[in-house]
Amino acid sequence: MTALNTALLTLDELTVQRGEIPLCEGVALDLPAGSICHLIGANGTGKTTLLMQLAGLLPVLEGQVYYQGLASLPVQPLYVSHQLGIHPNLTVAQNLTFLLNLYGISPSVADIDDALSWVGLQGFETISSSHLSAGQTRRITLARLYLLTSEVTPLWLLDEPFTALDVDMVARIEDRLREFANAGGAILMTSHQAVGVANQVLDLSDYMV
Repeated sequence: MTALNTALLTLDELTVQRGEIPLCEGVALDLPAGSICHLIGANGTGKTTLLMQLAGLLPVLEGQVYYQGLASLPVQPLYVSHQLGIHPNLTVAQNLTFLLNLYGISPSVADIDDALSWVGLQGFETISSSHLSAGQTRRITLARLYLLTSEVTPLWLLDEPFTALDVDMVARIEDRLREFANAGGAILMTSHQAVGVANQVLDLSDYMV
């Protein structure tokens, strides 16, 4: 595998394991620019575990992961997870600023205002995040999608991004995913809902041990 490989993400005979227990073996995927892959599988197949491995939060014990043709992370992918990473003692704007700082972005006040308006949190900038509902808290993490580009983070790993969102917000997120892919990014995501913008499917049930 060389850096000439055009896939933003390649999985080669990957084992998905929880601790030392393998859940799936031989997982294979090529995710080129422009792809939105819906990661599916029965409960317990390791969908969240796989995303955590790809985000560098859990080790890969068997198989290979290539990012842009390299066996290491040239650019940290965006990872949006169930563990939201929101600090309850920070304001909405402070939390979003912190999440963007992780990717080397120092947003302006206008950037924060625009991103929060996009997710329906306009006017919440100075509100303590501890006062938000689950759906509102979720929207802080998703507001990153408005500002992050394929040049900054060409690979997005999204774990149930539609959870606790209304129909209008789901449609808005799907439009953004399509824009990101059309601009040269790639997305691997889980969802219990249908993903109308997906153009690939990876079913972990096919690789269960």
